Amino acid sequence: MSKFWQSKKVLVTGHTGFKGAWLSLWLLHLGAQVRGISLPPNTQPSLFDRLNLATQIDHHIGDIRDRELMSRLIADWQPDLIFHLAAQPLVRHSYLEPVATWDTNVLGTIHVLEALKHVERPCAAVFITTDKCYENREWCYGYREEDALGGHDPYSSSKAAAELAIASWRNSFFSQSQIRIASVRAGNAIGGGDWAEERIVPDAIRALSCGAAILVRNPMATRPWQHVLEPLGGYLLLAQQIYESEERDKAQLATAFNFGPRLDSNRSVRDLIETILQHWSGSWCDRSDPDAVHEANLLNLVTDKAFHRLGWQPKWDFERTIKETVMWYKQASQISPDRADLFQALTLGQIDTYQSDLASSTQTSQVIK
Repeated sequence: MSKFWQSKKVLVTGHTGFKGAWLSLWLLHLGAQVRGISLPPNTQPSLFDRLNLATQIDHHIGDIRDRELMSRLIADWQPDLIFHLAAQPLVRHSYLEPVATWDTNVLGTIHVLEALKHVERPCAAVFITTDKCYENREWCYGYREEDALGGHDPYSSSKAAAELAIASWRNSFFSQSQIRIASVRAGNAIGGGDWAEERIVPDAIRALSCGAAILVRNPMATRPWQHVLEPLGGYLLLAQQIYESEERDKAQLATAFNFGPRLDSNRSVRDLIETILQHWSGSWCDRSDPDAVHEANLLNLVTDKAFHRLGWQPKWDFERTIKETVMWYKQASQISPDRADLFQALTLGQIDTYQSDLASSTQTSQVIK
């Protein structure tokens, strides 16, 4: 078992969110010291609270739009590694609050970049954006890291702008630094513990839990569905390889990377719902709205770069991803909300299963076990 993460000081922004909670628990499981900076959980319930992570990490409530706070918390911690996940993550919400979305996703990211100037030790920083940062032309083939950035909606465009800021700060201020910065773009991450509004899997689970039909607003839209552990495993692998690599290799790794699912996991929302219903009985109905705000219909990623540079490739296929996700929710529904130990056992069980399944993937399994 790799000892890399043992006692490493890791800072996670957005640690109270869905992906942030999974990542924080995984880092603790690997033996890291974790400091988290985030707003309070924005859902009830929340995975962060169910896991009782506030008592297990150096937990700070704060807004990444507060430049002085970010500088102080990062300078004081002097982290070995940083994962920046904090964001306004919802497309539809970005139409309601476009300025706040840009303020958080762009200026907040810049505040983290500026705070990195106060780190006085080697540090690998991974900035998480989204697959939606690409100028979506509804192509039938996937987007590569070199393709044009853009975005129709305020959320997608804000993430494209964040990518431009990351590249600019990396080139302008950190090209000769011991601080190395990468950005990562993942698909639609799903998994247990997501209770956000207006996300198809949480919406489906809420409906099934109360015996209602699942209302689907865009059944033919295609997305690159992947279990949350897939991109998180990629982030961990990338961060470690940046940190451990020879100086001449760091520049090739401190760039943008896609972490998407297998090609056959680019499936329609209808496929997703009907596969969920194979594991949890129920029904769904089409509630398409021709007057709804614009959302992309077709989007997928090419992950050749992650495979060739990192040895990373997705492990769980579409069916396995849905099975593990629904199983988590079904088992969680039987656990009392105050039993953090049982929620941790359930969640760590899936992490351990995923790591075990990586055993056949030589490089990846050696790095993140």
